[in-house]
Amino acid sequence: MHKQEKAELVGSLSERFRGLKAAIVTEYRGLTVEQMTGLRKKVRQAEGNLRVVKNRLAKRAFQGASVTGLDDFLVGPTALATADRDPVPLAKALVDFAKGNELFKIKGGVVEGKVLNPAQLSALAKLPSREELLSQLLSVMNGPARNLVTVLAAVPRGLVTAIKAIGEKKSA
Repeated sequence: MHKQEKAELVGSLSERFRGLKAAIVTEYRGLTVEQMTGLRKKVRQAEGNLRVVKNRLAKRAFQGASVTGLDDFLVGPTALATADRDPVPLAKALVDFAKGNELFKIKGGVVEGKVLNPAQLSALAKLPSREELLSQLLSVMNGPARNLVTVLAAVPRGLVTAIKAIGEKKSA
């Protein structure tokens, strides 16, 4: 790779890293082409991107994008998984893949500016998705209104039940 190509790659990577929600550094040493293809497919399904990058170029790109904390993880063969939106599905995809492949390792990452180690990324992967969290929040917010409607409906229901009982008693 020529100097100009490297500069262009670093520039494009820096631009990509500026708007990221998450960047996770992984080690792929020993994976077959089929396994890497499967990993890329999982990451794409999680609305992420996986790219094999030279460590030196990744460090320069991180500096250009003002991303700090990942230099310690850039050792050995490195693949960067990135997410523009929700970092949870990306973390889930990587953790699931790591469970099935002993050779694949998650080294660490940055999620919304915070450096996370592999254990913290694993905990992030256990969180419910954004949609699930929003539905739980909506359910909690609907609870008081639902209870109020139930209480208000109980008064007329009780009156109707009492009138029905009186009517049955008179007809008997």
